[in-house]
Parts: sequence; C-alpha cells; structure tokens
Amino acid sequence: MDSIVVTGNGPLHGQIPIAGAKNACLTLMPATLLSEEPLTLTNAPRLSDIRTMSTLLESLGAEVAQMQGGQVLTLSSHSITNHRADYDIVRKMRASILVLGPMLARDGHAVVSLPGGCAIGARPVDLHLKALEAMGAELDLRDGYVHARAPGGLRGGRVAFPMVSVGATENALMAATLARGTTVIDNAAREPEIVDLAQCLRKMGAQIEGEGTHTITIEGVDRLGGATHAVVPDRIELGTYMLAPAICGGEVTCLGGRIDLLAAFCEKLDEAGIDVTETEAGLTVARRNGRVRAVDVVTAPFPGFPTDLQAQMMALMCTAQGTSVLEERIFENRFMHAPELMRMGAQIDVQGGTATVTGVETLKGAPVMATDLRASVSLILAGLAAEGETIVNRVYHLDRGYESVEEKLRGVGARIERITGQ
Repeated sequence: MDSIVVTGNGPLHGQIPIAGAKNACLTLMPATLLSEEPLTLTNAPRLSDIRTMSTLLESLGAEVAQMQGGQVLTLSSHSITNHRADYDIVRKMRASILVLGPMLARDGHAVVSLPGGCAIGARPVDLHLKALEAMGAELDLRDGYVHARAPGGLRGGRVAFPMVSVGATENALMAATLARGTTVIDNAAREPEIVDLAQCLRKMGAQIEGEGTHTITIEGVDRLGGATHAVVPDRIELGTYMLAPAICGGEVTCLGGRIDLLAAFCEKLDEAGIDVTETEAGLTVARRNGRVRAVDVVTAPFPGFPTDLQAQMMALMCTAQGTSVLEERIFENRFMHAPELMRMGAQIDVQGGTATVTGVETLKGAPVMATDLRASVSLILAGLAAEGETIVNRVYHLDRGYESVEEKLRGVGARIERITGQ
C-alpha cells in the first residue's frame, strides 16, 4: 500500500492548476444514461473515482472514451443493455447511486446496490428514494439493492426535502428531466455542482429553472440530446491548495480558481489573516505577517463553509495563534483525522460534533494514517508545516479525489514523494 512522505521545507511559491470538480464530474457522467446521443465532458479530473464511474456506466451498456490524457470524456448510451448496478462496483463509491434516477426515467426500471465510499458516517439514500417516489416510482429494498419500477414512466411531482441533500437533489433533477409534467424540488441543494449539472442538462434539451436557489422547477421533455460541457473547477481541491501557502507561508496562485465557488471559506481565511486576491489567472493566496489567527468554523451546506474543507482547515488551526472551535454539522465521524494530527503534536479536544483546537508553535513530523479522502490531504498539509518528516500511510483514499497531488505541490517547492507499497 502506497505512502506519502512529506518534509517541512518552508514557504511555497508558484502556481497550481486546479482540476475539474470530482463531485461535479461524477454527477455529470450518469447524465449520459438520459440520452441516446453522446455527451462530451471537458476539464474532467483524472481520478480513480472517475474510473470507477466509467466502469459502472460501461457495465450498464454505455461506451466511455478518454481523450487528451483523460481530461476529455465522451460518453454514449445508445441503449441501456443492463439495468442492474452491482454491489462489486457500487460499493467503492457512494456517487454510484446517481445512476438510479436516469435509468428509471429513461427505461422505467432499475436495480441498484446500496452504495459505499469513505467511512465518515451514515449517508442514507432515503432522500433519493423519497424524491423518486414523489415522481411515481415503485421501490422495494431487499438483499442490499434498490429495486425501482415506473411502468408508465415517471410523472412530475413536488419533491420536498426535509433537509438539504446534494446527491438527492442531483438524482431528482436528472430523473425529472424525462418525467411527464412539472416537477418542483423544494429545499434543493444550491452547490455549484448542482448549477453545473443543470447547465449541462439544459444543453441536452432539458427545461430547468431555479438552479442555485432552494426551489428548482423542471418541465419534463420527451427526450434529451447530446452536448459538450466543461466541468466546473473543483472548489474542494481549490480550497485545499489555497491552504498550502496559508500553512507554510509564501504566495501561490491557484489557476482557474474563483471566489464565488468558496465565498464563506475565503471569508474565514481573511479573518485568520490570509489574503486572497482574484485575478484573471485565478486566486492568489498569501499569509500576512506572523502566525495565522484562530477562527471558529461551522460546516454548512453551500453557500456555507464546506464540510469537505473542515479537515484541511483543522490542519491550519493546529498552528494558529489562539483557540478555535470547529463544529461539524453535515457528517458524523468526521474528526477521525484529529488523533493523527495529535500524533504530530497538535492540541485537539473532540467532543461529539465539536473539535476545540489550541494552536501550537510547530508540529512535529510523525508516521500517521489516512482515514478518509479529506483527512489524508489534511495530514499532508500538516506535514508541509511540520518539523522533520511525516509519513502518511493508507493514501489510497487520496487518489479518489486529488489529481497528481505530489506533482502539484512539488511545483511550488514542497518536498513530497510517494513511496509505492509492495
């Protein structure tokens, strides 16, 4: 199993290109199941999760071709030849549940395994299923699979989510494009990935209004066509690399970055004493004089502070001046990186969904273990600012969400290398 070795090496300088958003691409790819015509995605990230979704779509009868080193994906679903998404593929990634709505909308039946992914607490698919039921789907859960039918096709309905769910909003949005009549999604997620999906579906011929707000209205159409669409920049990768110069010092420009993707996050960086400047090239980040200041963080759905940047922000707060409180309100069990940071000398007290971090002058390099995708990169960030060598083990999580992380960080002066396991 691979490990990553990081040696603290002072300030960082240079540019880091930001890839297309993993979470957006994983949502856009199943949209191919809605149409017989090809869907081409540009600015696609080159990640293991993208390969997993490609494998899943191919198992259903889709054709997936990669061009330009994987940054362009052409997907074609002339027909869906298999309507069963098997556990062996789906268990690797929770986003696999997003094939359910498109298959059901197009052909009226689907069997999809309950999904897997990072072990960061319960992320039930109840809201996905309730949304499809509101559009007339008949559902049966047995033997770890969702058996879904809509013999007469899906019909428009009102989907009222009791809580905001990005994945459920995406599934409902895709399914509604081919449902008869009008569908209204209340308490819809507002994330940039939702807006990106709606824009792509509109290029395919869907009639959608209200994306980016809490109410999305979809007028169903008889069929969708093909399209070419550029995947939105990955705001989580963007935020992660913005934290590198914040932790280490120096000045780094994140190419393609936009403040509107991370407004709440940028506000916290400003509060902590970090300058973020938007230019034509992207976002330039530099720490002001002295140590960063401790700030409190509460995770929330977009446009709030992203839960997927909480672990990385905790790494920054470990050496901040003062005491910060980080409250996790999206997922339980998302402080598993805290004990690993404590191995490096961090002072962290976790009580339920709240972590209190008292900043220390410096962290010390140590062997640590990655427990999930975002935790793994938070340990790398901590290692960049630590004295000595940090060895991050079990980094297979990292490859699910970060493209060429060692190469990108080395490009701005970091000392980082991957050790391939035997």
